[in-house]
Amino acid sequence: MQIVRHLAELPESLRGGALTIGNFDGVHRGHAELIARLVDKAKEVGGPALVLTFDPHPVRLLRPAECPPPLTWTERKAELLADLGVDCVIAYPTDKALLCLSAEEFFRRIVVEAIGAKAMIEGPNFYFGHNREGDVQLLADLAAGAGMSLDVVQPVALDTGGGAEWISSSRIRRLLLTGGKVGLARRMLTSPYKLRGMITHGAGRGAELGFPTANLEGIDTLLPAPGVYAAAGWVMGRAWPAAVNIGSNPTFGETHPKVEAHLVGLHEPLYGKLIEVDFLERLRDVRPFPSAGALVAQIRQDAASAKNIADAYLDTIGALQAGAGDNKPQD
Repeated sequence: MQIVRHLAELPESLRGGALTIGNFDGVHRGHAELIARLVDKAKEVGGPALVLTFDPHPVRLLRPAECPPPLTWTERKAELLADLGVDCVIAYPTDKALLCLSAEEFFRRIVVEAIGAKAMIEGPNFYFGHNREGDVQLLADLAAGAGMSLDVVQPVALDTGGGAEWISSSRIRRLLLTGGKVGLARRMLTSPYKLRGMITHGAGRGAELGFPTANLEGIDTLLPAPGVYAAAGWVMGRAWPAAVNIGSNPTFGETHPKVEAHLVGLHEPLYGKLIEVDFLERLRDVRPFPSAGALVAQIRQDAASAKNIADAYLDTIGALQAGAGDNKPQD
């Protein structure tokens, strides 16, 4: 996957294709539906499938206090979009000059002149230009005037058992923040929710209890609600079943929230290493225990549950990789 940071660096081979514009935060199944149409249209016009996204999110400049925590970092977003067939992600550096462009100026300078798009694919709630003045109807008019096709892809709903829910990045963000519903979020996303962090020294209490943990710092995406989760932890190119605790340690009177991952079966020190964690299911709330022994018994149960869930997930990935040859699987 090629990531282009500046439009002046866009090679001629990546011009004249099909384009979609948006934040694509999390890369969910609604995005996947849109990208499928994008890839088909790119083949139809004989050019690349391009995604133009923004780094940082425009709201971070316009209304910093209202900017939601991201679900993905740029490289991760590009990786997920590549899995869906996208040829290039343009991570446009958001600045005041971009935000001041009128809808017509944005379309002419960015879409027509810089990218040379022959087709566009968007959702019905797409807005562009200064103060979001441009909508899909204006985009349709501008595209028609430029001899460019526009396809509008409708949102996707998921049957959650209690009725259909529209899939959106905002909805997934609420699921993660309210109750840590990573299992339902996983069904809406194209891949399990992932965060990354640097492994640092902790209090060492996990090792004393027989369950060493990796303490994560520098997390740059949304943190799910406090709880204990079944996950898969990726370190130095290998995956391990993991029981992840988000929150404090009330059994020992600790109130400072932290993120700790016990990688089942891994015992070597990992300080200074980068870890990525795929969240699979929520196991339980964080709660105090009457004794260290009671806590150990619960951790042992959490680790066993996490291993069963993660092993099934990792086996599925392995089967997909074995059957896909050189192609990366879509989880």
